[in-house]
Amino acid sequence: MSKLFVSEHPLIHTKMAMLRSKETGTKEFREIIGEVASLLFYEATRELPLTEVAVQTPIAATICKTIDTKLAVVPILRAGIGMTDGILNLVPTAKIGHIGLYRDEVTLEPVEYYCKLPADVEERTVFLVDPMLATGGSADAAIGFLKARGVKKIIFLCILAAPNGVERLQKNHPDVDIYAAAHDGKLNENGYIVPGLGDAGDRIFGTK
Repeated sequence: MSKLFVSEHPLIHTKMAMLRSKETGTKEFREIIGEVASLLFYEATRELPLTEVAVQTPIAATICKTIDTKLAVVPILRAGIGMTDGILNLVPTAKIGHIGLYRDEVTLEPVEYYCKLPADVEERTVFLVDPMLATGGSADAAIGFLKARGVKKIIFLCILAAPNGVERLQKNHPDVDIYAAAHDGKLNENGYIVPGLGDAGDRIFGTK
């Protein structure tokens, strides 16, 4: 079964309190989402492979270590875009892809309407990002799309997770680890995470 990592870092706890508050405005919400994504990405990259490289410092030659895998960040549209810049601040050389999904009104299942990925995505460790893991439908589908395109190593990052989504991903994709800034207890009748933080996309882009 995949690993579920839920951060207990004091900085993330503090920033999550700000994200949850209905008093936090669009500009501040967007900035904090990026900051939390950056802190979460730091945790999610602890086990990346390293290789040794020769470096000449101003004083002497030495051997250092550097990440030995190519990286890609793939936000699920649209809210996942809010997490991307925070991650790119740490790994500016990572390639970026995008997956767009909508829910079929009859089947209620996610349908892909847009997918643009790096040409060599199958050679990269892919960080799939979306602020909310509620029912898990979108993340489940997006992971399936990535695997269908040959991606072998996928790590899922979210700001807030609910048991329904975690269970679905662990059942359908036991090879995909999940990193969350917080884990809430349930979904309400409308599929929103409780206590949650509202609609992440609307709060990031100021559309409601």
